[in-house]
Amino acid sequence: MIRNLILIPCLLTSSAAALAQPATPLPHLESGNGRHALIVDGAPFVMLAGQVNNSSNYAAPLATAWPVLDRIHANTIEVPIAWQQVEPQEGRFDFSFLQTLLDEARAHDKRVVLLWFGTWKNTGPAYTPDWIKLDNRRFPRMKTRDGKDHYVLSPHGTATLEADKRAFVRLMAYLRDHDPQNTVILVQVENETGSYGSPRDFSAFANGLFGKEIPPGLAKRIGRRGTWAEAFGPRADRAFNTWYLASYVNAIAAAGKAVKPLPLYVNAALAGPEVANPQGVASGGPQQDVLDIWKAAAPAIDFAAPDIYDGNPANVQQYLEKYARADNALMVPEIGNSRAFARFFWPAMGRGAIGFSPFGMDGTGYFNYPLGSPDLSPETLDAFALPYAAVGSMMRDWARIAFEKPTWGAAKPDDGTSRTTRMGDWMVTASWGEWQFGSRRRESVGDDAPPWAKEPIGGVAVAQLSANEFLIMGDHVRVSVYPAPGAAPNAMMLRAEEGRFENGRWITDRVWNGDQADYGLNLIDRPQVLKVTMGRYP
Repeated sequence: MIRNLILIPCLLTSSAAALAQPATPLPHLESGNGRHALIVDGAPFVMLAGQVNNSSNYAAPLATAWPVLDRIHANTIEVPIAWQQVEPQEGRFDFSFLQTLLDEARAHDKRVVLLWFGTWKNTGPAYTPDWIKLDNRRFPRMKTRDGKDHYVLSPHGTATLEADKRAFVRLMAYLRDHDPQNTVILVQVENETGSYGSPRDFSAFANGLFGKEIPPGLAKRIGRRGTWAEAFGPRADRAFNTWYLASYVNAIAAAGKAVKPLPLYVNAALAGPEVANPQGVASGGPQQDVLDIWKAAAPAIDFAAPDIYDGNPANVQQYLEKYARADNALMVPEIGNSRAFARFFWPAMGRGAIGFSPFGMDGTGYFNYPLGSPDLSPETLDAFALPYAAVGSMMRDWARIAFEKPTWGAAKPDDGTSRTTRMGDWMVTASWGEWQFGSRRRESVGDDAPPWAKEPIGGVAVAQLSANEFLIMGDHVRVSVYPAPGAAPNAMMLRAEEGRFENGRWITDRVWNGDQADYGLNLIDRPQVLKVTMGRYP
């Protein structure tokens, strides 16, 4: 009782302060010409984020996150809100931590992405309340082929769905009533849904559904009809589980949006770029090869996003390409926090990503090595701070440009080979392991490579502002722009301006020329933004 008496005045004070703030426009997604923008405070926004560890959703560990986020120049924090945390007893809700999070995020000038850990967290029910975990009759687990209980809660559990939905609605109602300034800009519904070890629920009820024809909405989406087995063949079990799990999540999302229509997304535990091993996939989750099923079953979900812990650059490129769709905004809500993963920020930006977030960015001392870094050393933090500072210096402008103009990005591959793309009448090449002056291939004496030449760092993002103008950012990269095959002759670089945006207008700080431009444009160890103008003479 004493604890409650202390908490209530604090909550009332926080609520009154929040309500005294003027309401801001509701965050939302805009799409057009195959591109997407997250609109925050009425303008495009890029989430330069950091996600805290799973158990940092309490006041004391949360306090350790702010210095880390400030250190990497993050503008957004991703934080779990667990069902077990807000409804420890059925029907009794406690949002005191959420209020702490809102208050501290505002104090630290950070936006918030909430991660709802409900029925699924890494496929399991670990973050459900005890009264859910311990009542297998009312809240049933999936059944395996041999009739045994599986560890995953069934997506056919009506009582489970209604209880999860009720808690999520209360969460969204709290945001509606206590966050008029929209500190929270995005909400993740569940976490890495699916099931390992069993592709679907084999209960009698689920088996009955499995024998029926696929739903009309799905049949229209995929252009096939028949039973699940007839429509999907050997992939039928997974397709079935995907449809019903996505429908379950959609019901929760739709109910929450009816209360406060923030953008909602789901995240995927990946199983390789080709999802080749059916036993190694979280069956039912929004992996790239079943996105069409998710789109048909879950229209209340705005987009699906990949959690990337695969450090192979070729695989990362495929993940980014497969989630960057005309009907799906690209966001990287989790990625390894080791130094080698920071380079993938650049191709994400180059594909128009609305956000990017390394995982485990707090000072609690927990590290998910080998998925991420064994520590948050200065070198590790610098790897994310550098690109965040570059984009952060023009965050709103980059978000607007990426929504309106063609963009491209690349990360250094493990073999160090260059990457090239065509943008209009020009080719853009990114190469690695060069000093800022000269070319090691032709002029060096011996193996005079820079210290970063063999390290897994470096990347670039390019936007084409007009036919002959480009915006270029990156680190540990040499960028060259030259005529595309068949283009008009007599081409040259007219200007390479280092500068910044102020109130949407480009301000030039200096012009690169001579030594700074004769051997390509070399962006190494500091946040620099270049506006490059190409031209031709008759």
